Amino acid sequence: MTQQPRAQQPIGVFDSGIGGLSVLAALREELPHERFVYLADSAHAPYGEKGDAFVIRRTLVIGRWLQRKYGIKALVVACNTATAAAVERLRAALPALPIIGVEPALKPAAERTRTGQVGVLATRGTVHSARFARLREAHASRVRFAVQACDGLAQAIEQSTVPAWSAREEAHRRIRELCTRYVAALGNFGSGAGKIDTLVLGCTHYVFVRPMLRELVGPDVQLIDTGPAVARQTRRLLAVQQALAPQPCTGDACDATSGNAPVLLHTTGAAGALQAAVDRWLQLPSAHSSTVAIA
Repeated sequence: MTQQPRAQQPIGVFDSGIGGLSVLAALREELPHERFVYLADSAHAPYGEKGDAFVIRRTLVIGRWLQRKYGIKALVVACNTATAAAVERLRAALPALPIIGVEPALKPAAERTRTGQVGVLATRGTVHSARFARLREAHASRVRFAVQACDGLAQAIEQSTVPAWSAREEAHRRIRELCTRYVAALGNFGSGAGKIDTLVLGCTHYVFVRPMLRELVGPDVQLIDTGPAVARQTRRLLAVQQALAPQPCTGDACDATSGNAPVLLHTTGAAGALQAAVDRWLQLPSAHSSTVAIA
């Protein structure tokens, strides 16, 4: 691979599956001139119900692969579980690479709540992590956090994009069942005293069921995710290092057949499932997904 000027190198983004597409959408809006390489580790999804050792190993393997194959200028870990378990190890392993993680938006939720009651939906791996415990403790003096681990929800969202109609229908039924159960477990929602008025979507997958969550919690509750904040932080880090792309990617440099399309999409699982998710949520008509083996 010929080394490109740093500003022209792509930004790597990865998640355990399709959830990180919500972060990719925010990145593309904030940084429209940048090229991106997205990797969904769908063969091993979801990370949230696996142990830290597994998540650390996969995170390191994927980070090194993206750097080696594409010469990325920054890496966005678009997965709350991977950030909680492995981002510090990843930064130690790749010290020259700016690495941006995601974490549940407890700080902005604490700033925006009016009742002092905040609900958090996240994976089991995230809510039981030391990183989450520190984040929660930092704001616990003025906010009550009701936290719910959502076993199975990320996996159901993954399955909602599979080609088979019957499997998709079953996934949608499962998503509604799980969302209903987990929202009810948090408590009462609303704008009145003692009610939860702010809900943190603590997994990037959950952004894609926002309409269903809105239906369940009502119109007065704030729904907060981390995508826009992560995109702004990515811009800030690249600006400091003078590595922002100076102009839109055009001409031969963006020829998809050369491997230099504005967005490259890879998965370790079924390419059709990732492509269906991209078509449904990102509307990238010229982007095509491919399956890669990363071990």
